[in-house]
Amino acid sequence: MKIQINTDHSIDGNEAMAQHTETVVENTLGHLSEHVSRVEVHLSDENGEKGGDHDKRCMMEARLERHQPVAVTQEAESLHQAIEGAATKLKHALDHILGRLRDH
Repeated sequence: MKIQINTDHSIDGNEAMAQHTETVVENTLGHLSEHVSRVEVHLSDENGEKGGDHDKRCMMEARLERHQPVAVTQEAESLHQAIEGAATKLKHALDHILGRLRDH
């Protein structure tokens, strides 16, 4: 499972943030790695330098073999919370889709 991380101009895409993001994605979605070829992570600060509550945004998109991509979005006060929330949402969405496919 390849993990690609993208940030907007207001996010410092440093090595620590990339490592945290990869760890969260691998820990949350690792059990699905045989079905997911790639996860794209888009990090942004909706208000930029203006600040504000719940303005950090994480959009994750998983590429499943032979299926349409699945995307989720989470907004939170911090990037760490947004990343963890988006990974959890994506796990639930993928578990649901793959569970339905196994039942047929």
